[in-house]
Amino acid sequence: MIKLFTLNKVALISILLLNLVLMTVTSKAQNSYELNSGWKCAPIAQIKEQGTAISNTSYSTAAWMPATVPGTVLTSMVANKQMPDPFYGMNNEQIPDIYKTGRDYYTYWFAKDFKQAIPAKGSQIYLNFRGVNYSFDVFLNGNKLNAQLNKGMFMRRSFNITKWLAANGSNRLAVIVYPPDAVGNANGGQGGDGTIAKNVGIQYTAGWDWIQPVRDRNTGIWDKVTIQTTGSVKIKDPHVITLVPGIRKPEGAQQPAIIKVSTELENATALRVSGTLQYLLDGKKVFKKVTLKPNSTQEVKLDDYTLANPKLWWPNGYGPQNLYDLKLQFVAADAKVSDQQEILVGVRQLTTEWNARTESRQVNINGQRIFIKGGNWIISDEMLRFTDARYDAEVRFHRDMNLNLIRVWGGALIERPEFYEACDKYGMLVFQDMWGSGDCNGRWLDPMKREDQWTRRKYPDDHDLYLASIKDQVKMIRNYPSLAMWCGGNEITPPEDILKALRDTIMPALDSTRWFIEYSNSENMSRNVNGGNGDGPYGIQPLSVFWNERAFPFNSEVGSVGVSDYTSLKRFIPKGNLAAPVYDAATGKTKTDPVWEYHKYIGYDGFIDKYGKPKDAEDFANKAQLVNYDQYRALMEGFSSHMWDWYTGTIIWKTQNPWTAMRGQMYDYYLDPNACLYGLHNGSAPLHVMYNPTDGMVMVANNTFRPKTNMMLVAKMYDIAGKETLITQVFVDVTAASTKRYLSIKKNIDAAAKDDGAFVVLELLAEDKTPLSQNIYWVPNETGEYSGLQKMDNAQLAVSAKALKTGKIEVTLTNGNKVPLAFFNRLSVVDAGTKERLLPAFYSDNYVSVLPGEVKKVVIDYTPVKNAPAPMVSISGWNMAEKFIAVGN
Repeated sequence: MIKLFTLNKVALISILLLNLVLMTVTSKAQNSYELNSGWKCAPIAQIKEQGTAISNTSYSTAAWMPATVPGTVLTSMVANKQMPDPFYGMNNEQIPDIYKTGRDYYTYWFAKDFKQAIPAKGSQIYLNFRGVNYSFDVFLNGNKLNAQLNKGMFMRRSFNITKWLAANGSNRLAVIVYPPDAVGNANGGQGGDGTIAKNVGIQYTAGWDWIQPVRDRNTGIWDKVTIQTTGSVKIKDPHVITLVPGIRKPEGAQQPAIIKVSTELENATALRVSGTLQYLLDGKKVFKKVTLKPNSTQEVKLDDYTLANPKLWWPNGYGPQNLYDLKLQFVAADAKVSDQQEILVGVRQLTTEWNARTESRQVNINGQRIFIKGGNWIISDEMLRFTDARYDAEVRFHRDMNLNLIRVWGGALIERPEFYEACDKYGMLVFQDMWGSGDCNGRWLDPMKREDQWTRRKYPDDHDLYLASIKDQVKMIRNYPSLAMWCGGNEITPPEDILKALRDTIMPALDSTRWFIEYSNSENMSRNVNGGNGDGPYGIQPLSVFWNERAFPFNSEVGSVGVSDYTSLKRFIPKGNLAAPVYDAATGKTKTDPVWEYHKYIGYDGFIDKYGKPKDAEDFANKAQLVNYDQYRALMEGFSSHMWDWYTGTIIWKTQNPWTAMRGQMYDYYLDPNACLYGLHNGSAPLHVMYNPTDGMVMVANNTFRPKTNMMLVAKMYDIAGKETLITQVFVDVTAASTKRYLSIKKNIDAAAKDDGAFVVLELLAEDKTPLSQNIYWVPNETGEYSGLQKMDNAQLAVSAKALKTGKIEVTLTNGNKVPLAFFNRLSVVDAGTKERLLPAFYSDNYVSVLPGEVKKVVIDYTPVKNAPAPMVSISGWNMAEKFIAVGN
C-alpha cells in the first residue's frame, strides 16, 4: 500500500519512500520469504575483523547503523541522516563522490540475523541474492559461502545453506559489498568520463544530461534477498512459450493456442531422484516422469499443450490483458511436492515484419499490427529504492497516457520482475535495452571521455561476465508477455563478439520468440527516406514540426519539455531559488537560477511569453502546463496523423525521471502528474478527433481493430467570452487502424481568431449522441500570441464531489450557459487538514476545460489513509482561483 505523502518537507517524503521498501514483503511461492528488515551496516574502515568472525551471532553489531536492504550504501546513509537528501536543492554537492574518496569509502559490511531451523531430512534451504552491486563475499555462521568473489551487478546468486544452518535456528548472515571496479570521473559528460562502462553495470550513476552523479555509484545489496525451502529437487528458471497462429481479434471464440513449457531441475542430493514434473493450467494437467542423477542439473521439456479457445493477452488499447495461472511442480516419488513455482501466463504471440511503405519495422501481436505509442523509461529511483507499489503506479500512469510500450533505456538496468508484472497487468509492451550507450561506449568523439573511441568500443572489460549476466537476466524475465523486444544497446551495438553471441547463440537458445534489435536506432528498425536512422527532435518545438516534418519512421527517442507545476517545484527547490527563468528573445538565451540548472532545466524559449510574461515562478509553472499539454498532444497527434503512412510508431524521450529533474517527464519523482500526461492521454486516445493547426485539417485517428461507422463529427468555435459558432457537422466513417482526413476549417478559424484568438472544439458522437471523442484547442491570434486568454472573465463553474467507494471519488463539473469556458482546470485530491496532495492519485482526465452549458465528470482513484478524515478535492484553473470541495457520500 502506498501511504499518504505529506509533501511540505522533502525529507519526510524520502523517509516514506524508504518505509515502502521495508513494507514490501511479497512472494508468489509459499516456500520463500524475503530478508528485508533488521539489517545493519558499517564501513569497512571501521571493521577490523574478518567475515568468519562477523558472521557469528556472538559478534556484536550494536554500534552498526540500520541498513536499508534492498538498497544502496547511500540509501542507508540518507536514511540515517549521515548524508542530506540528494534530491533537494543542491544537496547532492555535499555528498562525497567516490571518485575523490576512493572505493573504500563506500565499501560496506552488511549483517542480518534471522531465524531458520535445520530442515527435515531431504529438504534444502537456499539463500538467494537477486542483485548486488558490484562484487561481494558472503558469510554465514562463521563459514564463507563463495569460493571466488561474486562479481557483476546483474548476476543472481544462490547458495545452498542447508549444512551451514545453526543447530539452534539463530543464524547470522554477513556480506561485504565492494563498489564498481571502475567508478568513473563524474566530470559533467554523459556518463562522466565514460569509464563507468568498463563494468557490467549501470552507466547513469556518473551523471547524464538529465541527472547529477550518484555519489556511491549505487553500491549495495540493491535487490531482494530471499530464503527458500525445497525438497531434494529445485525448479530453476522455467520457460513458458505461447504460440498463437493466425490473425486474431480480441472478441469472439478463438482457435487453439500452443503452450510450451520447459525448466531446469536441480537435484541437490547425492542420490538419484525420480518423480513427476507437471503443471496445472486452466484446469488441465500436463506431466512427465523424470529421473535425475545425483548432484546434477537437467533441462526437461514437457509435451506441448493445445489450449482450446484461449483468452488472449493484448497491448493497452487493443484488448484485455488476460492472464492464466500456471502452477509448475516437481512431485517426488513419495507424492510430496519438492518445489513449485506459480507463473502468470499471457497467451500471445509477437511477430515483426518490414513495412515497405514506412521503411520501418512493424510489431504484430496475435497477427494484428500494433501502432507503437511508447515512452522511454530510465529507472524507478536513482537510489534503487524499488517497491511493487511504486512500479504499479508508474506503469499505470503510462497506461493512463494511452501508451502501449515502455522502452527501458540501456544506461540503466534490465528491469525487475515486479516492473514486468505491472506491464503485464496494464498492457505495456516492453522494449528492453541491454547495457551500453553510444555516449560511454565509443560511438562519438568526446573530449570529456578519458579513453579513446577504439578503447571505449571494447567496453565492458569483462566480456564473459557480460554474457553470463545477459543469460541470467534473460532467464529471469522471459516469461512475461509484456516483454516484446531485446535491444543490444542504446544508439550503439555491443562489441562484435558480444553481439554475435547474443544474436546467434544466446537469444536463439534462451528466448527465440522475441524481436532482437542490434541497437536502439538500428537501420533494421527504421530508415528515413534518405537512408540512415536517428533520434529526435528533442526540446520545445513549434507544433507544426510534429504534424508536417517527417521524423524517423520508428523513432526510439523524440520529445519535448516537462517542467511540473509549482506545487511540485516547491518539493525540491528552496524558496530562495524559486525564480522564474527569463527568456531574451533578442539573444535567444535564458537566464536561469543555478538550482534550476542543477536540476537540468531546459528552456521553453518564448513559448511561455506568448501567454504573457510570467510574473513569478508560480505563474511560469502554471503557464508551462499549457505548453506541456500542447506539445505532447501535438506530438502524438502528428505521428498518429501519418500512422502506417510515414510511421509504424514512436517512443517519447522520456516519460519519467528517477530524480528531481526538470525535463522529460509526465509526472514528477513524487508521482504527481503534470499536464504532459493529460496532453498525451488526449492525443493518444485509440479513437481520436483532431485538428492540424497549420492547415486546419480535421481528421480522425482510429487506432483499433474495428471500423467506426455512422459517427457525427461536430466542429465549432467559441470566442473568449464563450459565444458558440457552429462550423459544420457531418456523419463520418473511418476504417480500422487508419487515420482519415475530412475537411479544413482553417479559413473559419483564422477569421475568428485574428484579434484575440479562439477555442476550436471538435467532437465525435455515436448514433445515440454519446460522446466518443472531444478535443478543445486554444488558438492564438494572428501574431501568435494568446492575448484573448489574458482577457477572459472568471469562470462560473459549479463543482461537486462524492465518494463512489473507498478510494474512489467522482467530481462533477457544471458550467453555466452564456458564460466563458472554464479553461484548463487542475483537479487534485488533498488532505482535508493540510490541503496537500495525496499521492499517487489517478484521474480519468485532468487539466479539464468545460464548455458553456456542459457537464463533465472526472473519477479519481487514490489510496486512502487509515483512520484519516475524508479528503477534499482542490480545483484551480486559468480563469478560476483555487477552491476546495468537500467530498460527500
